[in-house]
Amino acid sequence: MRDFFLAEAVELVVDAGYDRIHTRPFLNAFDGRIVNVHPSLLSEFAGGMDAIEQALASGAAQTGATVHVVTADLDAGPILLQEPVPILEGDTVETLRERVHQAEYRILPAAIRLMEARLADSTSVR
Repeated sequence: MRDFFLAEAVELVVDAGYDRIHTRPFLNAFDGRIVNVHPSLLSEFAGGMDAIEQALASGAAQTGATVHVVTADLDAGPILLQEPVPILEGDTVETLRERVHQAEYRILPAAIRLMEARLADSTSVR
């Protein structure tokens, strides 16, 4: 995948629903140019695809969605945007997941625009 992306001059990699850990060569090739959307307010409930289940089981009052820059440390890169989502009485995994997804749908495009602006600034002639 890395070589294909490089050959196609990919500038930004967006992980959404991608439940894999990137290899070191991939991370190095796209350092600071990979973003991920995660279904919690990181650093809470990091490290897996069961963050919504964890949030519901924890008794927390809220969870949310985070878009962050991917680094070698799982779910620990710089946060670009977050949106809190309240956990309501009677919530099920399905109802909470739907509200978290709605938050993800709002913040992911905004985070991509932020990254586009950063990349444009870093490659402009000064």
